[in-house]
Amino acid sequence: MTSTGWVLLPLRLFLGVTFVYAGASKLLDPHYLDDASPLGVHAQMVHAALTSPIGGLVSLSAGQATLTGLVIAFGELAVGLGALLGLLLRLSAAGGVLLSLSFWLTVSWTTRPYYYGADIVFAVAWIPLLLAGDGGLFSVTASLRQAARRQLSLPAQPTPREAEGVRNEVERRAVVRSAGLAAGIGALVVGSGTLVALLRRPAGAAAAAAPANPSAPASTLPGSTPTATASTSGTSSPGSVSAPAASAAVIATTTQVAVGTSLSFTGPDGNPAFLLHPAAGSFVAFSAVCTHQGCPVSFAGPGFQCPCHGATYDQNGQVTGGPAPAPLTPIPVKVVGGDVTLA
Repeated sequence: MTSTGWVLLPLRLFLGVTFVYAGASKLLDPHYLDDASPLGVHAQMVHAALTSPIGGLVSLSAGQATLTGLVIAFGELAVGLGALLGLLLRLSAAGGVLLSLSFWLTVSWTTRPYYYGADIVFAVAWIPLLLAGDGGLFSVTASLRQAARRQLSLPAQPTPREAEGVRNEVERRAVVRSAGLAAGIGALVVGSGTLVALLRRPAGAAAAAAPANPSAPASTLPGSTPTATASTSGTSSPGSVSAPAASAAVIATTTQVAVGTSLSFTGPDGNPAFLLHPAAGSFVAFSAVCTHQGCPVSFAGPGFQCPCHGATYDQNGQVTGGPAPAPLTPIPVKVVGGDVTLA
């Protein structure tokens, strides 16, 4: 079994790290649980429901977007940690298959050709671990199994004459203790992770009560250029600025968007859009709708990134990577006096 463990170890490490990263990045993303954000899980579920074969279920889940978003993020963390620790690995792999299939049936369903979508690949990649387990290599469950054998005064490895009842008792103790350890780790991660995710969410009573402050500095996101987020509903999140409604044609004042930052607004077609100030006196705007499958892109200065399938664009809206077939749609703007308006 150990040789099987070594063969599967690279796959196990890759899947474990990837899913832990995916879950943690969701919890740390301030937009993820914001129902008002075009970059949040609610907006992505509403969009996916239009084309998903399980659209009804997705729409139902979108009605409880915060709960659904937390379940997805903690599910990814659970299967990722299970793979890395060798803790109930087969159960973790089963969870990885189910998560990947759910992503394939929603955000990746319309990807053509199918192999451009990573989710179906992840679903298949979990299957070897589901079938073979960890081979006893770097495995918490295997260590607990050995501890159970020692407590029962049994040899380290089962012998051919060992009674089936004894083997079942060893396995029962290992599974129960693994489940208890997993529950303890899970309670710690869920408690702390939920608190972090909710505290980082800009939506809520505090955000709604905060008045817009055009003189406030643009907020800074980790690893990105400072970005100001506008709201056409008249409310703003902490550290953000509010733009006038799109119907007034005025997007923002020139002083609201510092050089090198962006401001989100609702475009003339009703879709999310971004206003950029790449250089002094120069303003450009682009639709935030990815040209691949229509997911909302986010500004990750100095360009854009699609969270669904990894398409990237530069500050001119041109494709720099991923499956996007065309640049972002430009939105003509002009400066009139001290205002940036739709042209």
